[in-house]
Amino acid sequence: MDEEQKTMSTVGFVGAGRMGAPMVRRLAEAGHDVRALGRTSEKRRAVQELGAHAVSEPGEVADGADVVVVCVFTDDQVREVCLDGGLLDAMPTGSVLVVHTTGSPRTVEELAARRPEVAVLDAPVSGGPHDIAAGHITLFVGGDDAAVERARPVLAAYGEPIVHVGRPGAGQWVKLINNTLFGAQLGMLREAVSFGGRVGVDETGLLSAIGHGSAASRVIGLVEARGSVQSFIDSVGEFIGKDIAVVRGIAAETGNSLGALEGLLDTVVGEDALSESNR
Repeated sequence: MDEEQKTMSTVGFVGAGRMGAPMVRRLAEAGHDVRALGRTSEKRRAVQELGAHAVSEPGEVADGADVVVVCVFTDDQVREVCLDGGLLDAMPTGSVLVVHTTGSPRTVEELAARRPEVAVLDAPVSGGPHDIAAGHITLFVGGDDAAVERARPVLAAYGEPIVHVGRPGAGQWVKLINNTLFGAQLGMLREAVSFGGRVGVDETGLLSAIGHGSAASRVIGLVEARGSVQSFIDSVGEFIGKDIAVVRGIAAETGNSLGALEGLLDTVVGEDALSESNR
């Protein structure tokens, strides 16, 4: 029991929503002392129902925390809560900030430069709320080796595998590249289904058959479960559109091109979808 107690941490949490709520629940169930932000009385009640202590200000989230987890939806929200909201400045020296939000690697680098005495990890996730609830969501983690090890007992409450991919910002790059490939595969699959339709092959049958062939992939399995490429794209469009917009923006800023991937991504998220995802 003494050894288990040593691994328990005081955890601050911002973003107890669709993805964050099951994280908070698993952290509390694992025995960590969790304080989660809830700006309204309704959200504070929801936080308490998850087994955490509800607080109303970012400074209270950070007070005495060993690890602070941020799981908001957009990069702008990360900057708002961490910089404008004072969360980063309120964190104790030697603590670790974990950013699960998929966004710009430059944001994480800026946070790390703002307070060098706080370790910053970017740890975007691959999976959904059901994976978090089961304790096996994939985490792509960028950051210092020692900081990753300090945060590991916290991340392990809901993350498996925890894949350390390099320096701060590398986790974001890996996630963005992963989602770019994901979107491109959807684009390829949409083109294949369209071609199949033109030659008289039913989409349902095609998806089922390909799943048993040399072109089988995880993406095809997910699409087949939804019944059609369009149905699946509709279900993930908001999230994949946001990530593709980010990677396109960062690629342009750094003078890079996505090459042949661009046309495939256009078949999944056109300009209208990208504009919607950025609202």
